[in-house]
Amino acid sequence: MLPAQTPHTLMASELMKVWGRRNSINVQKVLWCCRELGLSPQHIFVGGEFGGTQEPDYVAMNPNRLVPTLEDDGFVLWESNVIVRYLAQKFKVGGLCPQDIRSRFDCERWMDWQATTLWPALRPVFIGIIRTPKEEFNSRTQKEDEAKCAAVLSLLDERLSNRPFVGGDDFSMADIPVGASVYRWYALDITHPHLPSLRRWYDALTERPAFQSEVMLPLS
Repeated sequence: MLPAQTPHTLMASELMKVWGRRNSINVQKVLWCCRELGLSPQHIFVGGEFGGTQEPDYVAMNPNRLVPTLEDDGFVLWESNVIVRYLAQKFKVGGLCPQDIRSRFDCERWMDWQATTLWPALRPVFIGIIRTPKEEFNSRTQKEDEAKCAAVLSLLDERLSNRPFVGGDDFSMADIPVGASVYRWYALDITHPHLPSLRRWYDALTERPAFQSEVMLPLS
């Protein structure tokens, strides 16, 4: 069940915009976070089949020409994990963003881990299965990439062996980037080694309405 919206979050939603395409993992992180916070930002479709990221107005907001981009009452921010941190800090300190400094930066560490370790290991597997033409598919390289990714995810499985969520006892901003990545792994038609703690945590995420609506989409 989504948290009840307060007048403060409703007002912020009316002034908030998110640019991006729904099939982007990075956009999904931001939209999932918004839903967890009870926010309903205006969603402007750009990127991929929608184009628009090369337009001067967009480049002025996001010089990387990538998605997502957030605008919150005139404040513009890009980089998906940073946007999640910003929203968690602004709207639910003590919830998605822990108040305790050690707990907070433990969450931040795993958010960075998603960007620097997990996604670089998972992306080649995803690209190989979903976006590589059959005539270019290399089964040997693919198997090597799948093994590397499974080894990285075994670290997450160990992390989750003594806690229900990535950041500890409660769902937090740390679960969002990691969870969006792990959805893609489980959704791929590949062999998934038995990682019981990871699976238990992932199954819990799939029961969250915001995860269902913003992340559990067909891969493309």
